[in-house]
Amino acid sequence: MTIAAARQGAPVSKTTHPHAPVPADPAAVPDGTVQYLRIGDLELESGARLPDVTLGYETWGTLNADRSNAVLIEHALTGDTHVTRGASDEPGWWEQLAGPGAPVDTEKYFVISINILGGCYGSTGPSSTAPDGKPWGSRFPLVTLRDTTEAEARLADALGIRSWFAVIGGSLGGARALEWAVSYPERVQRCAVISVGASSTAEQIAFAQAQTLSIRQDPNFKGGDYYGGPEPEAGLALARRIAHITYRSAAELDGRFGRNAQDSEAPLEAGSLAGRGRYQVESYLDHQGNKLVRRFDANSYIAITEALMSHDISRGRGELTEALAPATAEFIVAAVDSDRLYFPAQSHALAEALPGEVAVHTIEAPIGHDGFLTEIGQLTSQLRQHFFG
Repeated sequence: MTIAAARQGAPVSKTTHPHAPVPADPAAVPDGTVQYLRIGDLELESGARLPDVTLGYETWGTLNADRSNAVLIEHALTGDTHVTRGASDEPGWWEQLAGPGAPVDTEKYFVISINILGGCYGSTGPSSTAPDGKPWGSRFPLVTLRDTTEAEARLADALGIRSWFAVIGGSLGGARALEWAVSYPERVQRCAVISVGASSTAEQIAFAQAQTLSIRQDPNFKGGDYYGGPEPEAGLALARRIAHITYRSAAELDGRFGRNAQDSEAPLEAGSLAGRGRYQVESYLDHQGNKLVRRFDANSYIAITEALMSHDISRGRGELTEALAPATAEFIVAAVDSDRLYFPAQSHALAEALPGEVAVHTIEAPIGHDGFLTEIGQLTSQLRQHFFG
């Protein structure tokens, strides 16, 4: 059963899904509307079973008669499915990439974005209701990117999409796109992998563990069973602070904030350590942490972060070139030159291991990893030339 709900810029609910059925025909649903599809039980890579899985997704444009114009855009870690605006005026997070007249022209292509399994924007996750009527919480199983790809393949099946014209993503979204191209090579004609490598490195896992641990050590976390009571907001906000440091470059933080104090606060004039004022960069990180707390579930942050930790395209598939050999898609690989989370060298190693000759396109952005979002327009000519001409 497919159901839909109007977007309000936040999850429709952290624990339940609306139940009003709507026609399954994509043409009957306004662009940029959150829809839900039940895909059945999912046997996970860990051996666990997740029953009665629901995926949340949004679409734009019209699926053509032979269903050959479908483009899948994968969101990043705490992103949602609202890639571009649709029936409402709510801005999307990748409007330089998708929309009327954009490289992924929604007047020509049928664009879909799926909330990752484990998320809190419509797909089954830790805050969803388990079969016993209570939130999954601490009982939610580990999901990997291969599990999320299998779930998305079922949604594509339900829509009659046997082959994607293109799959595109940045950061975690890029890892998801790459997993699609290797797990289902016959179903991906073109694949853009942006700001991510073939696997999560030890350093990236270390940064991720610091984030998940900050949530787990919050007194309100209660082992993951905090629903109905105070939520681990301090832990989630700290996790976001740690992550955001890796999303921005040292030069960007220094040039933007330097050693300046926040407004009238005085970091060096406090009578006690507890009472000192903040530097501007501290205020900025506080803002980023508090902003995420208002829109995201802490357990979902852990679940998706651990899915990203699982990213290893070679796992169980041999050496990297052997693992990538089944991929038949045309690839675009791109890296942000100032990225200090997913270093450009990882993108180059991936491109070298892919079948054929794959160049790495450089996004020039002083801000760091987040340049894959803010400067995606720099890939317009490459996307139009190779994918969407």
